[in-house]
Amino acid sequence: MAHRMRVRRSIARGALRATRWRLVGDVPEAGILVGAPHTSQWDWVAMLAIAWANGARPRVLVAAHYFNGPVGWVLRRTGGIPLDRSSPGATIRALLKAAEEDDAFQLVIAPEGTRSKGEFWKPGFYRIAEQTGLPVTLGFVDGPTRTLGMGPSFHPTGDVVADMDLVRAFYADKQGIRPELRTEPRLREEGATDR
Repeated sequence: MAHRMRVRRSIARGALRATRWRLVGDVPEAGILVGAPHTSQWDWVAMLAIAWANGARPRVLVAAHYFNGPVGWVLRRTGGIPLDRSSPGATIRALLKAAEEDDAFQLVIAPEGTRSKGEFWKPGFYRIAEQTGLPVTLGFVDGPTRTLGMGPSFHPTGDVVADMDLVRAFYADKQGIRPELRTEPRLREEGATDR
């Protein structure tokens, strides 16, 4: 396992150097890792590069339909967990159980839920962090500056608006690979308050 992690770290760091992407920040030992802005199919590769370059092996929630065919094998081997969006409860319960049993539990979630521009983020990252007591760490991809990495971590306080104000402040200058598809970090649970 240690040899495999060293190989993955070398591959990720070499790929980042070759493509002239700059990596910043460190992946925490455990937590819910937010991947945003989610504007391209390459975001999965970017989050994997962040994790591998830091020697981490997080689980990644991926829409179940991507697991059809040979791509499914690759997704599973790299930490992918199929999520049936029509019935996510069983997957979430299994993840909560895994988090209880693993002190180094890491889960990557793209809260935008789609690569298209949307109105709201999905609250799963926040709810799972609340239920497990794990911190949320803000990961990002910024195409214009060719930078990717991990930013600050926080524990949900229960004040969703205040917590999301922190998230919005961090992502204010992060554009993703296709900036026109970026969704502003906002949860439906924040209510109609216009901020």
